[in-house]
Amino acid sequence: MRSFRAVAPIDAVATLVLAVACSTSALAQTRDGAAVYEAVCKACHATGELGAPKLGDAKAWKPLIKEGQAMLSRTAIKGIRKMPPKGGAPELAEVEVRRAVVYMANAAGATWKEPVK
Repeated sequence: MRSFRAVAPIDAVATLVLAVACSTSALAQTRDGAAVYEAVCKACHATGELGAPKLGDAKAWKPLIKEGQAMLSRTAIKGIRKMPPKGGAPELAEVEVRRAVVYMANAAGATWKEPVK
C-alpha cells in the first residue's frame, strides 16, 4: 500500500500554484464603467453632491466632454476640487476609472469608446 505522505508536498505545491494563478486572474479582471459608477461614482454623481455633475446632465457635462477623454480621465485619476483621486477608491485600477469617466460622459452625450487597458 502506498503512503500518502509522498504525495503531500506535491499537493501543497499544486495548491499554492493554483492559488497564485487564481489571484493573478482576479487582479486581471477589471470592472466596466457602469459597475465602477455603481460602486463608487454614484455616491456623488447621482445627486450632484459636492458639485459633482449628475449622470446624464448634458449641460453640466458639456464643458467636461470638450476637455476630451484623456484629460478628463487624468483629472478623475488625480482628483479635482472636492473629488479625491479615483473618487476616493484608491483600490481602483486606472483603467476602471477611465471606463467610469467614459460611462458618465456617454450618458451625457459623448460617444467615447470604453478603454480596454
